[in-house]
This record gives sequence, C-alpha cells and structure tokens, in this order.
Amino acid sequence: MSAALARGRPERALMRRIATPAYAMALAVTCVAFVALALASSAAALPSSHGQLLRLAPFRPTANATQSSNWLGYDQGTIEQGGGKLFNSITGQWTVPSAAPHASGQAASSSDWIGIGGGCVDAGCAVTDQTLIQTGTEQDVSATGAATYSAWWEAIPAPSVSIASVNVSPGDRMYASVAEAIPGSNVWTITLRDLTNGQSSTTTVPYASTHATAEWIEENPLVLGTSGSGFSTLPSLTSPAFDLATTNGAPVKLTASEGMQLIDSNGNVIGAPSAPDPESDGFNACAWASVCPTPGLATGPATTTSSGRTAARHATRHRTRKRHTTARVRHKRRSTKHRPRRTRRTRRTRRR
Repeated sequence: MSAALARGRPERALMRRIATPAYAMALAVTCVAFVALALASSAAALPSSHGQLLRLAPFRPTANATQSSNWLGYDQGTIEQGGGKLFNSITGQWTVPSAAPHASGQAASSSDWIGIGGGCVDAGCAVTDQTLIQTGTEQDVSATGAATYSAWWEAIPAPSVSIASVNVSPGDRMYASVAEAIPGSNVWTITLRDLTNGQSSTTTVPYASTHATAEWIEENPLVLGTSGSGFSTLPSLTSPAFDLATTNGAPVKLTASEGMQLIDSNGNVIGAPSAPDPESDGFNACAWASVCPTPGLATGPATTTSSGRTAARHATRHRTRKRHTTARVRHKRRSTKHRPRRTRRTRRTRRR
C-alpha cells in the first residue's frame, strides 16, 4: 500500500466523523445547553460571538499565509500535521492588548483567544472545521473612544459566556487552557488565568468536538445587535505577544505556513502575524499592519513550562559565559602589562 493511501485513511475517517448525523445531533444537543447557560449569564445584554468559525477570504492565499476576513494568527490542523494527530488540549499565553480607536467616532471590537476547532484542517485550507471551543479576552472601544476589557469562553454555535471573576486590564499577562478531561470523553475543562492580578476561572463543560484544529488567534468578532449582526471594526491594538503555546501537553512547533492574515472587504491586509519566535511556540500579532516583527526568545514565568525554563537557563548561561570571558581578557591584559620585558641581550646571555 502506498504512503499516500495510508495517510488518506485517517483523513477520510475524520471527514466521515464530521459528516455523521449522530455527530451533528450530539453537537446540536450540546449547543442548546450552552445557549441556555449563556443567556442566563448575560440576560441584561445581547451577546457577542467572539470566536466565529474561520471565514476564508474570497481571494487566493499568499504563498506563506491563509487570508481571512475575521482571524489573524496561527492554526494547526490534523491533516496538515500528518493526518494522525487529534487535538485533546491546547494552552497559550498572551498580553492583553491596549485598544484605541482606529477611526474617530467609530466603535471597534477585538478578541484574543486560544481554541480547538473552527480552523483549517489541511495545509491548503480546502477543509475547515465546524466546531470550536475557546477562551480569551475582549478589547472594545466605544464610539466616544472609551476602551473596555473583559474575559469570556465560548462553544460554537452558542454565544459567549462572560467570566466575571477575572477582571482584565491592558498589559495583563494571560494564561489559557482548553483540555479534554479524558481523551475521547468530549468533556472539557476551560481555564483562564490572569498572571498579573492572580484571578482565575475554571469551567468544565460537555462539548462534541472534532478535535481537528488548534488555534492562537486575534480576531474582529461578530457582533450581535438589535439591528442585526456583522463583523466589527478592528481597533488599533498593541501586540498580544502570544507565547509558550502547547498542544496535547507538548510545546508546538509553529511554521510560517501556518500563519493567517486578516484582510478587509477590498482584499487589503489589515492584520498580520509575525514569523514564529526562535522557540517556534509564539509570535506577535499586528493590527492594521501587513508585516509584523518577530519576537525574541521567550522567558515567561520561571515556573510556567520546561520550554520557558530552558530559554531562561540558556540566556543566563550566555550572560555568565560572556562575563567570564570578559574577566579572563582583563586579567590577561593586566598580567601582560606588569610582566618584565626581556631584551634580546638577556635571552642571549641566558643561552650562554
């Protein structure tokens, strides 16, 4: 049997799984429960849908990035990863961006999140996933220019659920995790922790996921209002500096081809991720830009992950080696300066 046919088996199995009536029914039942929970927790206001499924642009992708009308960031898919990997957990960190109006008098919204599902299953993004469970932060700007910040979780197609116990501010460093309690159980634990102020939230919910994609995204969300729904305008934002990303408990190895650009209705790039950082587990996300600078080595909290500890150790060792080398050079120079100089006559006398 050829390698291509062998790789095709899990891909066809995944497609059959997504398309089965039983799977669709399980997803519908789960989402009915989520809708009730979301409406009960936000009865005073209409919800916004932060994590709409990926909306591909009606233009051809660039050589190294998919283009979308609502996402910018990085996406990995089970077929793109080789066909055998399903995503049972995802983690990541980011800094809550500072939001400002992009245009005077115009309200704008954005969200930063991690999630499983909803993205590109294959490298060419010919197949997209129809499930999405996620958690993140939202950065909104009113028409008067006032910025507000909040935390949430969501399971598509249900509306988002606010996390009132986590009060976020611009500049706060966030940690998020979406993890299946037992692989294959479709019972998920959603954790969002503000590493700056120490507040955190953990929620366990049932959700029928395909486990087919994993994402680290900055988004202009779908806003639901009394006059209808539509994608928001993206505010001006500082970079969230995504970092220390993992899937299934292991550090990811992001590649530039997994990046995703955000475009406007005219096909202009208005948001771009950077190339992966040197550890390939993080990136910058730049709003209202077509290029984005690559971040340096991650240090992260000293006790967060082995990847962060390794980077910190390497940086410390480099600084220590540099100090020791400099000290040896200075000592050698001093020794040479005070050493008596021997003349040719002295050396000839000694030979005699």
